[in-house]
This record gives sequence, C-alpha cells and structure tokens, in this order.
Amino acid sequence: MIIKTTRFGNIQIEESDVITFSEGILGFADLSKFVVLDDPNDDIFAWLQSCEAGAIAFPVLEPELFSQSYKVSLSKTDLESLKMTDLKKARFFSIVTIPDDPTQMTANLKAPVVINLEQRIARQCVLQDNHLAIREPLFAKLQQRVVANPELSIKAQSQSLDVAVKLPATPEASL
Repeated sequence: MIIKTTRFGNIQIEESDVITFSEGILGFADLSKFVVLDDPNDDIFAWLQSCEAGAIAFPVLEPELFSQSYKVSLSKTDLESLKMTDLKKARFFSIVTIPDDPTQMTANLKAPVVINLEQRIARQCVLQDNHLAIREPLFAKLQQRVVANPELSIKAQSQSLDVAVKLPATPEASL
C-alpha cells in the first residue's frame, strides 16, 4: 500500500507495518492508522506517521535514550486496551516537540506511545506518575549522550527500531 506524506513523499508500506490506535492519539482521536518510519537522513528521530493524514507525523524517541531511569507502570485499562498482560513485547516512544529553537525541544514522558509488537496495536497512555514531565527538556541530554559515545548515532544507541519501516536515503526514491 502507498501512503502519501507531506514530509517524506509517497511511501510504500506493507499492511503488516500499520499500527492501529483504536482511540487515536491525544488531540487526533479521528486518526487510527500509523506507521513508524526510520529516516536514514536523521540519526536522532523516528517518525510516527499517520496513514490517513499525510501532514500528520510526530517525531519520536525511545525514552530510555535520554532518561535511563524511565519506568512505566500501565493501568489495567491500558494493558487491556493493548491486549497485553506484561510489557515484555511492548515498545515505548515519547513524542517530541521541536520548536524553532531546537535547543528548547522537549519530550512527553507522561504520555508515551506504547506499541504491542505482536498485535500491531498501540495506545498513548497517560501515566499516573506525577514525577514524569509532559515537557522534559531534551537537547542537553541528547548532546551528552552523543559526547559520551561519539562513534555511535543516537539510533545506534537505542534498541533496534524493529517496529520501524526503513525509508530510502532520499524521499524522491520512493514511488
């Protein structure tokens, strides 16, 4: 199937790449079909791209990249919605906000996107932990991570993005 995006052009994906959000994402309840895109031209972010609205794509990162102590405790409702009994086969992503000044970028640790890898379903879960920030400053933490391991990209330091569709090196190379 081909999805049309404003950021990446036309992209060929398989039906099995689609992740379904039965309740949508906060603020976008009418959108339920997304795909995680691994942009080869960007060593930092993956993109949560809507399959239904080409202009909607969220930069995402694994929270462990900038918050080593990040722990998630999902409610019974979240687990039921994700059709999971434990989190062993789940992947977590934080949606990132990048303003005009990228040094002010933040990540939403309070409401991660949780993906059930086996069933390809997801939910943006609002966690009850009041110590988690909705706007966690990110730039300095990512910078420290790169300085600590300059030979590795941020993505190489993360878990394998086994949930992501690899994009061609140039968007024009897509259909």
